[in-house]
Amino acid sequence: MSSRALRRLKGKQRGQEDLDLGHLTLGEDPEEQADEAPVPVQSNKTSRSRKAKKNKAQKNVGNIYELICDAENETEKISTDENVEKPDGTDDAGLEKNDNRDTEENQQKEEERATKSTSRDKVKKKKKKRKTKMTSEDIQEDGADDDIDALLETIEQSNGVTVQNAGCGSSDNRSVIYVEHRNLNPETELKRYFGARAVLGDQRPRQRQRQFHRSTWMASPKDTWPRFSRPGISMTLLQSKDGLQYFTFEHSRDYQQVQFKFLDAVESMDPNNIVTLLQMNPYHIDSLLQLSDVCRIQEDQEMARDLIERALYSFECAFHPLFSLTSGTCRLDYLRPENRAFYLAVYKHMMFLEKRGCPRTALEYCRLILSLDPDSDPLCMLLLIDFLTLRSREYHSLLRLYQDWEEYRNLSQLPNFAFSVALSHFHLSEQEDIDPEESEKHRHKADLMLQNALIMFPGVLMPLLDLCTVQPDAAVSSHAFFGPKSQMGQSPALAELIGLYVGRTHTLWREGGVMLWLEQCVKQVLHRVDTKDPLVEDCENKRKQRYQSAPRNIHRHVLLSEIKEATSTLPLDVTTQPVMGFDPLPPLDSVISYSRPQRQNARPSNESTLSLFFRSLLPNFNLQGGPRQEDDMEVARAGRELNQEVNRLMVAMRDMLANIQFQEPPREDNHDTDEEEWD
Repeated sequence: MSSRALRRLKGKQRGQEDLDLGHLTLGEDPEEQADEAPVPVQSNKTSRSRKAKKNKAQKNVGNIYELICDAENETEKISTDENVEKPDGTDDAGLEKNDNRDTEENQQKEEERATKSTSRDKVKKKKKKRKTKMTSEDIQEDGADDDIDALLETIEQSNGVTVQNAGCGSSDNRSVIYVEHRNLNPETELKRYFGARAVLGDQRPRQRQRQFHRSTWMASPKDTWPRFSRPGISMTLLQSKDGLQYFTFEHSRDYQQVQFKFLDAVESMDPNNIVTLLQMNPYHIDSLLQLSDVCRIQEDQEMARDLIERALYSFECAFHPLFSLTSGTCRLDYLRPENRAFYLAVYKHMMFLEKRGCPRTALEYCRLILSLDPDSDPLCMLLLIDFLTLRSREYHSLLRLYQDWEEYRNLSQLPNFAFSVALSHFHLSEQEDIDPEESEKHRHKADLMLQNALIMFPGVLMPLLDLCTVQPDAAVSSHAFFGPKSQMGQSPALAELIGLYVGRTHTLWREGGVMLWLEQCVKQVLHRVDTKDPLVEDCENKRKQRYQSAPRNIHRHVLLSEIKEATSTLPLDVTTQPVMGFDPLPPLDSVISYSRPQRQNARPSNESTLSLFFRSLLPNFNLQGGPRQEDDMEVARAGRELNQEVNRLMVAMRDMLANIQFQEPPREDNHDTDEEEWD
């Protein structure tokens, strides 16, 4: 069999054999060398097919790590692919017929089947390798997760610190104390109302003028502020118990000295001293709070708000890494004076936001204050959260709060919740995108709850109508249940709560539909009173037994709210004592970490002005010459001698002043005096 036939049986074309140096021998016949020498034939068809195959292989790769494989597998795959792609070998004179054509076709089919089976086996092996790799990686990841969980458990057992996400917590507590970061920025709410272009405007700084500050949530630093340097405030973790972390702020030694200077400036009753202190310490918290109150009284609202934001920024830069504003598990004890400034700064910032027209943002800050100490509630945010919820139209949120906390907080016994929850049901019944059955259900609850609220707190109606400038009906004003007797017979604590609610939320009752609904419910209440409903007597007994005295946190809330209807009902023991804006009504059982050094008080003696003058020049001067407690006897002896000399000088000056006689000048109306007398 000729070499040409052998090449055709092997499926090779002429010129495609591998180059072998053994074939290049000398002394052979040139014709045979010409026959055996490879001919460089470049086939466009084969090159295109190879490029297409290469591109196709690259396109089928989904993961870049699949391109990495063994060199042997790659070479075998390439060789088999080339063998598969190569067409059947045909001679230049392809018209000749071979006797063994059937055998060639059978051999080619067998080779194709073999190559296909080997390629499939390799693909399956690769898939199995990938699966085994993935399973091993998954096992490693699971093991790593187990190790991380075990590590966290050990850390929790040793230090008592639990790592929680921002959105953790049960769904019951989330509606009450869950805080969202994006809602702490008032620009988010203003953009919702007016659009980003109207809110930002030209406030976006250019790239060259941009200053990089620490990212904060509560307050953004401004270019007009002094350069920030840590004032000496830090936060530490006290303990972790039952999934709650208890933190506290601490003052450094230098900050304590500044605090003492601030107390001296407050006692001087001169705001300029506080301004001077702030120039030296621009981020002192209590100075910022006190000066903010001064600016607000002077109708400088912009400066007052700016000072509060500066205080919040200083606080946020001192946060502990584990302290979270949104988790609802971080606690700050109000009994510590270092923590009270943070409560007051957030509260004042919240009130500025509410007056600015951002009730949704103010509600988020109200939840933040409530989450810091929900049990004792030192600023009594439960008297305010219903108003902010109604203003921001978060009716379902108020209903969830009422349902969750009614069992152990008795929210229905507070006038604000008794009326606000009924008002929430009424607004839900008036919505257009609600089913008629659901609307009727909310309306029925609203009617029943408002009637019960009016029966429980009848002293709310007349002051509310008075502030809403609504003239009550003669049948209502003349009735004994809503008349002056109901207001005069209530306790001072209940009058304080009613005055606070009426003075704050009377604007929510001025709407026409709300007033009509209130009028209908008042008529139903009068009918129930006339028919002697047993609930009327029961509520009267509750009013007599309860509301005997208001706790200290309610008085503190009334002072901070500055609502005249409520402040006029404060007891004398609150109004007669001095109230400082940086710490109103401090708790009686405060936890003092450091105390102010005692100052030498001025003696209430009968010393003369001249004696006080010498005392200011000579601190050791003692007119009475009494014994002084000195450690060194020589210093004491020298002091006594100096006092004796000064006493002698004082006696001489008294004699001189006693012998001085002043001559009165002549009067102008005396014409008898000689004018030359004064020449």
